[in-house]
Amino acid sequence: MTIARKRVENGGLILFLFIITVALALIVSNFIGALLWAALAALLFQPLFQRMLARWPGRRNTAAAVTMLIITVAVIIPAMVLASLVVEQAAGVYVQMRSGQINFASYFQQVQDALPDRLQRALSSSGLDSFENIQTRLSQALSSSVSTIARQALSIGANAAAFLLAFGVGLYVTYFLLRDGERIGPAIVRALPLEPSVARRIADKFVAVVRATIKGSGVVALVQGALGAITFWIVGLPAALLWGMLMAIAGLLPAVGPAIIWAPVAIYLLATGAIWQAIVVALSGVLLIGLADNILRPILVGRDTGIPDWLVLVTTLGGINLVGLSGIVVGPLAGALFITGWQILTEQRLGRVEDDAVE
Repeated sequence: MTIARKRVENGGLILFLFIITVALALIVSNFIGALLWAALAALLFQPLFQRMLARWPGRRNTAAAVTMLIITVAVIIPAMVLASLVVEQAAGVYVQMRSGQINFASYFQQVQDALPDRLQRALSSSGLDSFENIQTRLSQALSSSVSTIARQALSIGANAAAFLLAFGVGLYVTYFLLRDGERIGPAIVRALPLEPSVARRIADKFVAVVRATIKGSGVVALVQGALGAITFWIVGLPAALLWGMLMAIAGLLPAVGPAIIWAPVAIYLLATGAIWQAIVVALSGVLLIGLADNILRPILVGRDTGIPDWLVLVTTLGGINLVGLSGIVVGPLAGALFITGWQILTEQRLGRVEDDAVE
């Protein structure tokens, strides 16, 4: 009777925790993105907080406040200034596209006309007017990408109150996660219904993937986008910041990367007779933008996260499609935890098989 009662009580507790967790998730659903980025920022800047705490021992509030001030000055303010410039350029490009001043189909037509006749015939005869279809689809995809960015940028302005509220909540939560993170993290790990060694391993993988994604993929993509924007500005392309941001987004994707932006630009410049501009873009893409990943990622990441490039690509795209910008981190994190969980299960099963063999 006691055992049965204990099982009922445990089942009731699990049911209660499930219900209250779902209820809490629904209550804070409008701030999920802000809370996620607050947790990521607190995790990423925890070493900086520890340095401040070492300077002011025992004064956690002061250390957390100074860390937040550094984050605001070094990250948030420059990001807001850059975002305002990108929004301005995106709005200008969007207006030009609506008015017909910018027509990507005509640009692709110029590239097609510049190709040798034999190559044009070969592409056209490859089946179902493939070159025309490629031209149409690429121009539509590019137009759609720029239009989407412009519309979302304008919608942020239209919903400024909601954006500022979520932003303020994120900063507020980041402060407390920085200050109390040393206690919150271990408490969460201890509360997980897993073996302590398994819980610690999953937590370590979580921290490693988050830091690798933000410090590695995120920072490298920003550097590549900045180099691309500078290159486009040098050769005189309009809306250089906007195209640089597109290149930064592409830089988050392994295998393809920023080349999907700068390579077509170089081809277009070459086809339209802008020879030196095309050479500058190509050299910058290969020597600067392409090598930035190989040079910076080992320095910033520091250790391998154990995620194959193909899985990073698929999970990043899937994460962005599912939850938007947060999918940049959520996607690879889900993939890494999936691999880690199955590795742990496999090791435990092999361990049990070996123990049975010994017996």
